[in-house]
Amino acid sequence: MLAEARDRIVRLSPSEAQASDGLIVDTRSDDERVRDGIVPGSVHVPLSVLEWRADQASGNANPVLAGRTLILLCAHGYSSSLAAARLVDLGVDAGDVDGGFEAWRDAGLPVVRAPAPAGTPGMGGPQ
Repeated sequence: MLAEARDRIVRLSPSEAQASDGLIVDTRSDDERVRDGIVPGSVHVPLSVLEWRADQASGNANPVLAGRTLILLCAHGYSSSLAAARLVDLGVDAGDVDGGFEAWRDAGLPVVRAPAPAGTPGMGGPQ
């Protein structure tokens, strides 16, 4: 299932993701984000609400995600691949970061402290 999903999406290295025009969407839990930090400028959309926040026709969409290439980021790059494939099925331009947040951090790319969770999950803007 994972290999099939990855055949249908664009996977970017952390450096490629940082240099791209895409919007990094952090799908990790609040606990992971508080513990490990976040990618500056990323938008937090938990996996549990991802599809309806990204699908602008859902009635529950986050307008910040509209018309953007979404680059999903999970902890290790597995669940983000499956989630990106689901978004592609919905017609959303989506891919993921190979190796997830762990690879981003290990590449020495910027990481900042996560803000306290606030508001409706998945409806915020860049942090």
